[in-house]
Amino acid sequence: MSLTPNRKPFITCALTGAGDTTGRSDKVPITPRQIADAAIDAAAAGAAVVHIHVRDPATGKGGRDPALYAEVVQYIRESGIDIVLNTTAGMGGDLTLGSTEQPLPPKEEGTDMAGAKERLAHVEALLPEICTLDCGTMNFGEGDYIMVNSPAMLQASAAHVQSLGVRPEIEVFDTGHLLLAKWLKDQGLIDDPVVVQLCMGIPWGAPDDIDTLMSMVHNLPEDWTFSAFSLGRNQLPYVALAVSAGGNVRVGLEDNLWLGKGVLASNADLVARAKTIVEGMGSQIMSPQEVRDKLNLKKRWG
Repeated sequence: MSLTPNRKPFITCALTGAGDTTGRSDKVPITPRQIADAAIDAAAAGAAVVHIHVRDPATGKGGRDPALYAEVVQYIRESGIDIVLNTTAGMGGDLTLGSTEQPLPPKEEGTDMAGAKERLAHVEALLPEICTLDCGTMNFGEGDYIMVNSPAMLQASAAHVQSLGVRPEIEVFDTGHLLLAKWLKDQGLIDDPVVVQLCMGIPWGAPDDIDTLMSMVHNLPEDWTFSAFSLGRNQLPYVALAVSAGGNVRVGLEDNLWLGKGVLASNADLVARAKTIVEGMGSQIMSPQEVRDKLNLKKRWG
């Protein structure tokens, strides 16, 4: 892929994620209503796409209950706001080994393994325009947690998403994951246009230095659409990097809690700052309908 700045990118807002962030910021949405309100505010600030996880309202921990997704989506659709819905399908691939000396059986806490169709139950029920597909297995953090997505699981998941007419967003955390994405495409399991999210700086995936980012960008096929993001203090600088590399933008409290040093952000704050950066570079942000047209998305509501 050649290096040409993107003069009309779109902004995705990742609203809450599943990480242990609720104790560090009271702005992280937890309940379905809070998540939906965050989506509505992000759309008003300039986001064309919202990436949706859900959390257990009682504990604040990440969840995958289809009923919670249904509540979030219902609130958003009833609000009348125009936004492209992108739901995660990454939950249900969580494995925490028992210990370094006795890895099996795995620990109950931190382990949640589900089949491909179960992980996509909310996607099948709600038919969002986009859902994510985590394209690989990798270590996270410093303990015994592993994100598990085997090639067979990816094949089954991609085939089911394709049958639903939902656009998969391929989450690429490392260079080998890009090869897996190309492999799925070669098997006819991903339709055009292919949409990729380059997830940079996540331990122990691809680091977020410029050389690694550009290596991954240069290995993307010319006709693939990509976004890129990093974590924490590098989230907002990555807005400029992604646009400069020809990509689109992702911000949000899933990946970063801060607007500046000592200043906690809301999702809308981060979207508004990203919009300022994009426009300051001489680019314009895309509307939700422009994203649908570009990515050939199927809107089934409104």
